[in-house]
Amino acid sequence: MAKSPPLEASVSGVVSTPEQPKLGEGSDPAPHPYDFHVSGPRNLSAPNWRDLIRSSWKDPNYKRMVVACFIQAVYLLELDRQEKRDETTGLAPKWWKPFKYKLIRTLTDERDNSIYGAVFEWDRSAAMSDFILVRPSGAPRAVLALRGTLLNRPTIWRDLEDDLRFLAWESLKGSVRFTGTLNAINDMVSTFGSANVCLGGHSLGAGFALQVGKALAKKGIFVECHLFNPPSVSLARSLISFGEKAGSLWEKVRARLPTRGTGTVSPVLGGVERSLSMPEVKKWTPFLYVNNSDYICCYYNDPAGTAVATDVGTGKGGVIAGGNTGDVVAKLFVMSKGPQKFLEAHGLEQWWSDDAELQVALNHSKLINRQLRSLYTSSTQPSTQSVKP
Repeated sequence: MAKSPPLEASVSGVVSTPEQPKLGEGSDPAPHPYDFHVSGPRNLSAPNWRDLIRSSWKDPNYKRMVVACFIQAVYLLELDRQEKRDETTGLAPKWWKPFKYKLIRTLTDERDNSIYGAVFEWDRSAAMSDFILVRPSGAPRAVLALRGTLLNRPTIWRDLEDDLRFLAWESLKGSVRFTGTLNAINDMVSTFGSANVCLGGHSLGAGFALQVGKALAKKGIFVECHLFNPPSVSLARSLISFGEKAGSLWEKVRARLPTRGTGTVSPVLGGVERSLSMPEVKKWTPFLYVNNSDYICCYYNDPAGTAVATDVGTGKGGVIAGGNTGDVVAKLFVMSKGPQKFLEAHGLEQWWSDDAELQVALNHSKLINRQLRSLYTSSTQPSTQSVKP
């Protein structure tokens, strides 16, 4: 597969725009390194009439690669805007049109007018031109994709502001992008139904997608969510980890002290009860994709139990959030054969690479336990907007 300069580096961001391609021997310029036919997936087929019989979208690898391409399109939408390229000359449309989707909305940061997200809808007319009469089984009606940080001057300061927000507080709820993303996904759920909506993000965008997905799940609205290289490093988490260790030590000391009564003491984790009673509540199951050579996201693979590798092609396996129920609440895909250097390991391109090898790690993950615990400590109200035709 042809390689392009890595789009993602730094805390969660894209490296600056590459040099413009030079003219070749003829009059035509050399292809841009971010052209779909240069750096896109080589063996990913476009939808065709065969999908009516056997849908490619049922393959988890296919879905992962397509969602990653949509996120790449969001990066390029912002670069096209900065470099004043229109729909005919832009790089971004080539990353969604082959899959028979169309752009229906862009999410713009009001602080600097940068594009940080986009909504893509199944393009029925484009599909009909290739004799695809109905949407293939498993293909979402609409996809909301969110990019990470672009290290280009027009948008770098707002991107880094949200990076630092997460680093300090492990939360993005105070950002205008969180509000914009939540409003957009709510509109999509109202229009298409939650079962027909997909949410995806890379790096900082994955952080927004995770927290927006959690906000919806707390209201009983469950959307499919794909998180590529989600950030896992924060000062707040480090302090919580310290508190957990101190709490564990105190429990050991208190266990040796004489008791005043016969009551039992519930074990605690950082001041929060461990009990994760999950009574007959539908679970929200995000998909996380991490590379252990990427120190920004690798802590998601930090287990509190035994890791079990399973075949990614089966779609089985997952990450247990904790408690005694054994319920799978997240699927963690770990790159078993892929980039080892940090800039490439944190990049988006690896997730549509033809030679990528992934495993599903079945862990009792401490970080996922912490982030998803709040979903199952109280009852969740079922949604009335779950399915639309």
